[in-house]
Amino acid sequence: MFSPKISQSAQQLTELSSQELFAKIRFVNIPTSLSSSDIVSSYAVEGDSETPIVLLHGFDSSLLEYRRLFPLLRQEYQVWAVDLLGFGFTERKAEESFSPDTIKAHLYDFWSKMIAKPMILVGASMGGASAIDFCLSYPEAVDRLILLDSGGLTKKPMMSKFLFPPLGFLATEFLRNLKVRQSISETAYCDRTYASEDALRCAALHLDCDNWSKALISFTKSGGYGSFAPHLGNIQAPTLILWGKQDKILGTKPAEKFAEMIPQSKLIWIDNCGHVPHLEQSQITAEHILGFLGSST
Repeated sequence: MFSPKISQSAQQLTELSSQELFAKIRFVNIPTSLSSSDIVSSYAVEGDSETPIVLLHGFDSSLLEYRRLFPLLRQEYQVWAVDLLGFGFTERKAEESFSPDTIKAHLYDFWSKMIAKPMILVGASMGGASAIDFCLSYPEAVDRLILLDSGGLTKKPMMSKFLFPPLGFLATEFLRNLKVRQSISETAYCDRTYASEDALRCAALHLDCDNWSKALISFTKSGGYGSFAPHLGNIQAPTLILWGKQDKILGTKPAEKFAEMIPQSKLIWIDNCGHVPHLEQSQITAEHILGFLGSST
């Protein structure tokens, strides 16, 4: 289901974890109320356990974001990495709109067809906001919640509603620029050496998917995810909050706010780590997750 260009680019991946996770990506047709035809949705799954772990990636990213954490968790759990609607390698239909609501609807339909039992939902950055939104709407589907430097406490940017052509196109072309993406990647890490050529290739493979630009503009114009602060007290699932001490993207204040507002929550700081603990400190991130799940049971 990959285009020849994406398949060719993937052959240049150099990190073993990147190569292995890309090779595990599969596609499934998901029937949904969002479209008259099924949405071809991308995912990877491995391992076995009664309660599965489901990993949700961040903004303008893909499930490859979990290339280092995925193999560390699959040893003890069934692990799913899922591409959210409008992102990753999941199909973007030209006639569709993309917003937090359509992301949630698609994720629920994917869960209903492919998983259909309570899960441990893990979300990083924007994926954390997606996980919170899903958890609040479908508490019966979430056994436990894990947030990695999560979004969900920031007000929607007003300017996003005014991204009309050609401003929308120019904005996405700016994000397509590999130098821009490299700069963002370097900011996301505490140790910038992690922002390697392989990391940049992983972060850019999905740019060649059909309607990437249209979907990103549509999502941005929707306003994206706002603040869930008034609703965090309604989260029923035990929650682990993992946060890089050197996060330069969101800072550190949101971590403490999440811990205060989510009833059954535990906050753990990760040293020498920026915005992406699952990439920069994958081993210790996995240890904290497995420890939390062990103590929860």
